[in-house]
Amino acid sequence: MGSNRTFPTFGSLIAFFTFAGLIALGIDVVIAIAVLVLWIGSLILIADRPPEVPPEIVEQPISRDSIRKLIENSSVPLLVTENNSVALANRTARKMLGQHIVGQDARVAFRQPEAIALLTANRNGQAIVRGLIRRQDIWQINRQTIDGELAVIELINQTAEADISRAHTDFVANASHELRTPLASILGYVETLSESPEDLDSTTSKKFLGIIEREARRLQALISDLMSLSRVEAEKHDRPEAPLNLRELTERAASDAAGTDRIERIAFEFRAEPRVQGDQQQLEQVVRNLVDNALKYGSAETPVIVRLDIGQAGMARISVIDQGEGIAPEQLPHLTRRFYRTDPGRSRASGGTGLGLAIVKHIVQRHRGRLDIESQVGQGTTVVVRLPVIAGETDRAISGTSKAAESDPDSSVERQTPAVS
Repeated sequence: MGSNRTFPTFGSLIAFFTFAGLIALGIDVVIAIAVLVLWIGSLILIADRPPEVPPEIVEQPISRDSIRKLIENSSVPLLVTENNSVALANRTARKMLGQHIVGQDARVAFRQPEAIALLTANRNGQAIVRGLIRRQDIWQINRQTIDGELAVIELINQTAEADISRAHTDFVANASHELRTPLASILGYVETLSESPEDLDSTTSKKFLGIIEREARRLQALISDLMSLSRVEAEKHDRPEAPLNLRELTERAASDAAGTDRIERIAFEFRAEPRVQGDQQQLEQVVRNLVDNALKYGSAETPVIVRLDIGQAGMARISVIDQGEGIAPEQLPHLTRRFYRTDPGRSRASGGTGLGLAIVKHIVQRHRGRLDIESQVGQGTTVVVRLPVIAGETDRAISGTSKAAESDPDSSVERQTPAVS
């Protein structure tokens, strides 16, 4: 094995030429030899210096205090167990499971066969448990060993995902049922007409054809509403920005919903002319759906009031008021659910799809607005849509209507007149 003191050939040459140079410069030989010796000695010292070794990194053992600081502020419930006994629990876990969880056997705390099996086996893995906090809760429990007898248990709430999946399944099932019902009627009457046309007189044939047409229109309306709902949900995060005159939009859409045969039942009350940012087609659909519902379920002898004003919070309010039978209090929270009907028979007979208020709710949410429904049995129903007014135009919306009323002696800020078709 070679020594660190061995000079390479190149180093020897440098030493020789250095010594020769000193002699050539007229320096005394003794001095030149001394300088050369000192220079060679410095090289030897450098060569003998051992290479620098980085300090050895000593891993510190994991302490409970360090783990506590690491997990305490996590928004996910976390527990550290030692031999299945809960040694640590962060703030979120203590709030969810109770302060007494620390020191308790984790298997007793979870009380679920799947969780008990995971913990008893003392292995890394996961388990799904139901009803951990509330009856419908679904939680995923993840266990990971970190140091000998210590393990971390992570709780992940999967209730929302399960609810979305369940809602999707219910929606598909309901939509399939609603589509199948009119199709069955159409196919049944068509088969009857085609199998024995000679046995049917003109009156019966016309009746069957009328039923087929009605069911086909109902099917068309259902498909149209399904497409509308799909579009609104796809665009729910994109807030519309087109400025719209809400008074003109409301009057036009309400008149379209009433048609020539029901226009006399509509009464407008315009107290403001607000401008909003919105999707014209969708906001017109909101007004049409609300007015159509009020005309269907309100009393035929009383008007449906369509009111437009500015609320206390500075938001534009479209109110549709009928004086019908009203809705029971326990049904109000469910009105905006898809395919929910307070009177299924009456709704289907009138051509309702059960999606109208669900579409209204999603459109209003897309416009950053609010939907309120108030009703009293025997007195009628009021549906209010609140939409944010374009910034800085609230005062102009109110004063503009007031000036218009002053210039027209036959009008008033609050008027109740039938719409013109």
